[in-house]
Amino acid sequence: MNHPTPHTATAQDVLSFWFGDGLQHDWPSTDHNALWFGGGTVQDEHIRQRFGPLVDEALSGGLSNWEAELDTRLALTIVLDQFTRNVHRGQARAFAGDPRAQQLVMQTLATQEDTQLPRVGRVFLYMPLMHAENLALQDVCVARFTHLLNTAPPERRDTLAGNLRFAQQHRDIVAQYGRFPYRNAALGRTNTPEETEFLKNGPRFGQ
Repeated sequence: MNHPTPHTATAQDVLSFWFGDGLQHDWPSTDHNALWFGGGTVQDEHIRQRFGPLVDEALSGGLSNWEAELDTRLALTIVLDQFTRNVHRGQARAFAGDPRAQQLVMQTLATQEDTQLPRVGRVFLYMPLMHAENLALQDVCVARFTHLLNTAPPERRDTLAGNLRFAQQHRDIVAQYGRFPYRNAALGRTNTPEETEFLKNGPRFGQ
C-alpha cells in the first residue's frame, strides 16, 4: 500500500506566505511588518512547521530547479535568507544559506532581472546583501535601496527611506568591524575589545 508523501511547500506557497498579494500590487494590501521583522518563538515555530523541510533541502544544496525562473529564485532567496533565521535562530546554521542567497542576488542583478519585480519583491531580493559580512556587497545594497527610494511613488517613500536607513547602518557596521559583532556568539567567534564595547549599546538588527 502506498503512503502519501508528506506535503512539501512549493515556491508559490513561500511567495504567498511572505508577500500576500504584494507581488500582484507592488506592495501587500495588509501590513506584513510583524511577519517580516517581528520574529518571536510562535512565528519561528510556525515557519519551522510549514517550511522547515524546504530550509533543510535548500541548505543542503537542493532546490536548484528554483534558480532558473525569477519568481522561484526569489522564493529560494527568501528560504535561504529569511526562513533560515527563523528555523535556526541563534545558531550558526541561521547564516548557512547566506553565501548561496548572495550569489543568487548578484546573478539576478547581473541580468537586471530585478527590475521586473514589484518593489516589495526587490526589497527582499536585496536583503541578502544587507546581511553580507562583505563591504563590496554592502555598497551594492545601499546603491540598490537608494535607487528604490529615488524611483518610489510618494506613498512608498517613508517605508523605503526606512529600508535605506537600515541598509546604511548595516554597511557602516561592516565598514567598521568587517563583520556583524552580534553574530559572534552564534558563530563561536571571539569579540575584539572594540566589538565588546559596541555590543553594550550598538544597534542590533535581527541576527
